Amino acid sequence: MRLLSSLVAVVASLLCLECCAAYFIHIDAHAEECFFDKVTSGTKMSLMFEVAEGGFLDIDVKIYGPDGKIIHQGDRESNGKYTFAAHMDGVYKYCFSNQMSTMTPKIVMFTMDIGEKPKEQPGEGDTDASH
Repeated sequence: MRLLSSLVAVVASLLCLECCAAYFIHIDAHAEECFFDKVTSGTKMSLMFEVAEGGFLDIDVKIYGPDGKIIHQGDRESNGKYTFAAHMDGVYKYCFSNQMSTMTPKIVMFTMDIGEKPKEQPGEGDTDASH
């Protein structure tokens, strides 16, 4: 019985790990790394990051909307979490910049959690011209 409960705990832990993906990236001095996600308007997005190694453990971060406008900008941050709803359909870009560093590369761990596409409200998908 004790073996069964241990097995259940291990399987439950593995299932939790499967749903979450974290990335570790190496960013050279004077470099910038960008990532892209295509989402629908109203979708909840959440970027979480932490500088794991390098220099003063700081990085510049920017999040851009599909229209090219900056949604969030942070300078020389060690970690952060930014949650927002997509304001329009399209590709969102988030960048980590180490351009301020003269010689020290950084290792950054990050996740971008994308929520489910918002459900259509009744009548939103209607294409009937008689309205």
